[in-house]
Amino acid sequence: MQSKAQVASHLRMFLILTKNQFGKLIQRIRTDNGREFFNHDCNSLLSSHGILHESLCIYTPQKNRVVERKHRNLLEVARALKFQGSILENYWGDCVITAAYLINRMPTRILDGKSLFELLYGKKPTLDHLRIFGCLCYATTMGPRDKMSPCARRCIFMGYPNLQKVYRVLDPST
Repeated sequence: MQSKAQVASHLRMFLILTKNQFGKLIQRIRTDNGREFFNHDCNSLLSSHGILHESLCIYTPQKNRVVERKHRNLLEVARALKFQGSILENYWGDCVITAAYLINRMPTRILDGKSLFELLYGKKPTLDHLRIFGCLCYATTMGPRDKMSPCARRCIFMGYPNLQKVYRVLDPST
């Protein structure tokens, strides 16, 4: 999201996605008291779908301890990726997205050795495509070129994009 004003449109897309992809209807949503959730657009969207909107008391993150622990775990993994890969501060978002991608594919004791991906899709995730975050990689140069021009350029591996079977890379020269 570019701004918090886009919450309602992203929430609408999420509701459609969960219904189409998983055949599930959202029954309840729990949020903090962020103003982005308490406006006409969000209220009408939730009420039109019959979704209960629960909100927590302000300054009481301990009431939502499961989400707080998951958020802490996500940031700890993202921080580890950032430091291990020597990634610049302005690419912290890529670290968080990659951390979520990896966490969703890791088996956990809480789920009897299954991953969140496995519970959601009913099959084990493939892990043979995983690469070291922040490592040197080479991206194929596309487009017209002559026989003597380079066919690849040096890049930094930055993660896995949604909905594509490719890698996200950063070209430091551009």
